[in-house]
Amino acid sequence: MSQTARDYDFVIAGGGSSACVAAMRLVRDFGARVLMIERGPARTAPVMRMPAGYLRYLAREDFLEMHRTVPQERLCGRAPIVPQAKVLGGGSAVNAMVYMRGQKEDYDGWDAMLGGGSGWSYADVLPHFRAVERNSKFNNAYHGIDGQLLVSDPGRLCDTTEDYILTAQGLGHPYNPDFNGASQAGVGVMQHTMGRVKNRMVRSDAVTAFLREVWKNPLLTVVTDALVTKVLIERGRAVGVEYRSAGQLITARATREVLVATGTYNTAKLLMLSGLGPADHLKHHGVPVVADLPGVGENLMDHHEVPTIATTRGRSGYFGEDRGWPMIRNGLQYILFGTGPVTTTGIESCLFYDPDGGERPTIQLYCAPIVYLDRDVSSAEPTWGVTLTSCLLRPKARGSVRLRSADPADKPVVDSNFFGHPDDLRLTIASIRHARRLLATRPMSDKIATELLPGPDMTDDEALAAYCGKTVKTNYHPSGTARMGRDDDPTAVLDARLKVRGVDGLRVIDCAAIPAIPSANTNAAAIMLGHRAAEFAAAGRVSEPGRAAQRLSA
Repeated sequence: MSQTARDYDFVIAGGGSSACVAAMRLVRDFGARVLMIERGPARTAPVMRMPAGYLRYLAREDFLEMHRTVPQERLCGRAPIVPQAKVLGGGSAVNAMVYMRGQKEDYDGWDAMLGGGSGWSYADVLPHFRAVERNSKFNNAYHGIDGQLLVSDPGRLCDTTEDYILTAQGLGHPYNPDFNGASQAGVGVMQHTMGRVKNRMVRSDAVTAFLREVWKNPLLTVVTDALVTKVLIERGRAVGVEYRSAGQLITARATREVLVATGTYNTAKLLMLSGLGPADHLKHHGVPVVADLPGVGENLMDHHEVPTIATTRGRSGYFGEDRGWPMIRNGLQYILFGTGPVTTTGIESCLFYDPDGGERPTIQLYCAPIVYLDRDVSSAEPTWGVTLTSCLLRPKARGSVRLRSADPADKPVVDSNFFGHPDDLRLTIASIRHARRLLATRPMSDKIATELLPGPDMTDDEALAAYCGKTVKTNYHPSGTARMGRDDDPTAVLDARLKVRGVDGLRVIDCAAIPAIPSANTNAAAIMLGHRAAEFAAAGRVSEPGRAAQRLSA
């Protein structure tokens, strides 16, 4: 039995970072009636508000949907897990909080791909990054201090982080105080989406930063634990969605537009379930074709990483601080004074560089002061140590997302295609070698006990290639499955205003829209997309005049 909900100006499918900031702006700045539908719960566990709290939920399905890739030929048949958030706030509510925008060249590249003058150059997007930011350290041409998103350095740095930064400088890498400033290259401390509230360092996610501002506004309706099953399209226009909640199928109508932000994998799935995608694929699953869009589900990009791991002679980082007496002590210190190990994410620094010696970085080499490895890769137990993870910033390989069936409850078929281009593997191997140089150089070398992985005997490229295949994992940044592109590009799903081609009143506003993955963690880019999308949607044409049109044009 289907129910019909009341009409809204905008219906947003999804409740992640881009959706939250778009909803806030549509309600606050444009006076629109907005319905947001999120498939996950309304909130995470209270411990997740603490910066270090996410570490307890890394491999759990409380707030994550665990997708698994198809078996990867280049990964010895492995099928790695590629999670996406399943909670209001999306990735911002469960991630490691790194705040990184990417390189100027990334966004200038978007503009070039869109034909130039598209509004997506670095100069175009920088004001949107600055507008949302409340930075505790920088106030300049690159950073804002009046936005809602708290951005700061971690509340504490461990000695391994300090040694890593000094070691990298000793090898000739410049110290960079601001990866989101004039240049990304170099080594330094990563800023995070956290800040002090009532003297305690807390996570600043998209709900607390943006949605909370309009939470009590009667123009906003938020539905959680509800799965959007289809975008409703009538006479070539998106007019609403169907969603399933508490066993009932409900129809919500949108008088203005439908905005899709269900996550890169599920955004492609939802478009295809709605008849928008490769015609032959849709017909194969019995889905009526509304618009033949061959690019839906193509162009999947994701940052992936391979670890270089060593044990240390003594204590290192956050390991052991979240159990037993140390956990009690650290919790009390945080509650009473707002300080201590709980105020860090455990991953505090990184190095941006190019193993080929170029000026534009191609690798983000994280320093995690712990033995850190996914369970499906190795049985190595966490212990005191250090893990240098080589994350490829701009992979050349492209994967895909396809329907598993026409059942909305089925997860899509994901093919990440890690190492599908030889340069991706070559740069990763080169970065492993550089990570070893770092571990063998003072002051890092003073505390290193032994290399665990790949292992000191693994030196030739063939062996290291096999090791990469056995250990590569996602860095949790899937993008691009409904990308923007020029009008003459048959594989471009969206135009430069995020509108789905062939359908009126429908936009994709999350990282699925990205034409080329930024050289950075993608949460900042998702927030920027949502901030811009609200302006695009509010300025969009209304097919029928009425109260909403009058309000939004005021």
